[in-house]
Amino acid sequence: MTTSIPATNRLKIAVIISSTREGRLGPAVAHWFLGEAATNHEVELDLVDLADGVAGFAARIADADAFVIVTPEYNHGYPAPLKEAIDASYGEWRAKPVAFVSYGGMSGGLRAVEQLRQVLAEMHATTVRDTVSFHSVYEKFDANGPLAEFEHSAAAAKVLLDQLVWWADALREARIKRPYAA
Repeated sequence: MTTSIPATNRLKIAVIISSTREGRLGPAVAHWFLGEAATNHEVELDLVDLADGVAGFAARIADADAFVIVTPEYNHGYPAPLKEAIDASYGEWRAKPVAFVSYGGMSGGLRAVEQLRQVLAEMHATTVRDTVSFHSVYEKFDANGPLAEFEHSAAAAKVLLDQLVWWADALREARIKRPYAA
């Protein structure tokens, strides 16, 4: 039996599409993840697309309990608009968990994720260990979505979300009990 958690108690997760390039696959990958996460009744999902600009970004992430950054790897790094968005906010990241869904060529975006872990540590955010990574992404997605079923990726998304929910719940409780001061 599944118990429904009242909307006011659900964890709010901001799913951030970091690429703004024309022809990007970020929205397709993000929508795949949203579909995987939609069955978790403990969370409320908020899709934040950086292509819409960074105006209002800080307020939206301040309202979130946790984050999933959907990022490609561009030239062994993460997109500049994501760096701009992160730098435009600071306290909004504090004592909150961040997970990653990455994509790219041979590395599947993992080099971008490793750089983001360093940046987000400086923001006092906690990154979860497990990721979802799509290697050779153009063979797996097009602008309309996935080109195949991803059994292993779906399992990885569940592990990622379970870890993120655990951290989000623990850190939200800690922030309520004793506000985090960096």
